[in-house]
Amino acid sequence: MQHEMGEGPLLDTKGGLCEAGFARREVKRYDRAAIKAPWHRIKEWDYYCITTDTHALALTLADNAYMGLLSASWLDFEKKRDWTHSLTPFLTRGRLALPESADRGDVAASFKGFSLAFTHDPKGRRLLVDFPEFAGGKGLKGEVLLRDVPEERMVIATPFPENKRAFYYNQKINCMAAEGEIVVGGERHSFDPSRHFGLLDWGRGVWTYDNTWYWGSASGLVSGAPFGFNIGYGFGDTSAASENMLFWKGRAHKLSRVDWHMPKGTYDGAPWRFSSDDGRFEMDFEPLMDRAAHVDLKILRSVQHQVFGRFTGKAVLDGGEVLEVKGLTGFAEEVQNRW
Repeated sequence: MQHEMGEGPLLDTKGGLCEAGFARREVKRYDRAAIKAPWHRIKEWDYYCITTDTHALALTLADNAYMGLLSASWLDFEKKRDWTHSLTPFLTRGRLALPESADRGDVAASFKGFSLAFTHDPKGRRLLVDFPEFAGGKGLKGEVLLRDVPEERMVIATPFPENKRAFYYNQKINCMAAEGEIVVGGERHSFDPSRHFGLLDWGRGVWTYDNTWYWGSASGLVSGAPFGFNIGYGFGDTSAASENMLFWKGRAHKLSRVDWHMPKGTYDGAPWRFSSDDGRFEMDFEPLMDRAAHVDLKILRSVQHQVFGRFTGKAVLDGGEVLEVKGLTGFAEEVQNRW
């Protein structure tokens, strides 16, 4: 049940998905004006995450209609510390003007001294951040270029059976080589494009109110070449396709179902395990730290556990080649949202 979508518009004249399924590139055209749902149900975001063996940087620009989001996270795996600071301008209603394509268009926003910009140039994708008040005045500032953007990616269009005008159009681009420097509290951290990689999570859609999702991702080197994966499930009707995919040397290899075997009662205190129905993805996950966040505004509620750690196991490509993965840095998360 892995239906690969063809080219065309994302939404029909009634605001529903023209076609559900997966793709390896941006085959469907997202048009915000074609949405027929109430304005406050529209969710749009660009999330970038760059990992090394010792640190991770995450940057988010989102427009969730009744509020926006500018967020930055810095994680230190060696010291087991993380800092996240987010600002939420209210009633943005699309004013942040996030691009309607993951391959074109720039976005920039500034709010209360926090500036973020994601731009395209001939070399790749450029991320700029400047937030003097980050981590209690430590400050976070820098510029990162994500280059060598792979030819293929994970693309999925997911309907919600309880609402025909609800949908999620998502693209995950793994294994972009990261080059640049981030300064945190006066300490400089460089990204080496020969061994450090970034990820884009590009999401556009109309969401139902109460959802829980599971998402895992990693990018790095296996046998000296770029390798990554995207796994996940939890919301909407995924009978047309899953979002599980391997990436190897710029090509995407489709997986079917991946089961998550999570420890009970803890997120970062015991190992996790992942297994696929066809034996093509078998991974152990050793948690390093849980970037947890809990926001409860009664009507709006979010409980997030993004656990960073190391993946070890095997992945089997479409042609049967087996890749041995050892200590690949990535994350696996559980997020519960009422929004």
